[in-house]
Amino acid sequence: MFEKSLHIANGQLRRLLADASRRGQAIRRWYRESGLNEAEMRGLRLLSEWLSPEQLAQYHARNYFDVTGCHSGKRYRIRHGTATNIYELDSAGRPRVGWCFIPKNHLVAGDVMLAQKIALETDESAALRVAKKFPPTWLAQ
Repeated sequence: MFEKSLHIANGQLRRLLADASRRGQAIRRWYRESGLNEAEMRGLRLLSEWLSPEQLAQYHARNYFDVTGCHSGKRYRIRHGTATNIYELDSAGRPRVGWCFIPKNHLVAGDVMLAQKIALETDESAALRVAKKFPPTWLAQ
């Protein structure tokens, strides 16, 4: 009886691993075909792991995601990119002001956006103290 259960569990594990391998290959193929290099792939993968399901769906659909500032409760929209990609939104969801803050070293977009997300969600006031304001030239959709 135990051996039969173990055989079934091994079969399920093999199927699970094969499915994960196929999915991983599909993701690598998609990134390769989209022209992203390995560092960009890792950055986007890490960002995806840190986004909530709602943020991830928003990012996939619109190429941006919203975060809430930890001190003010204001809503910010982080667009895909590495600079001038953060917009503070008004109550109607329109860009009110742009904010730009980036890490000192060159990082790929996924890593920069993750750093921006974490900064706004955990120490919004410190992030905005070093940020540069810019007029919002992008209209929310």
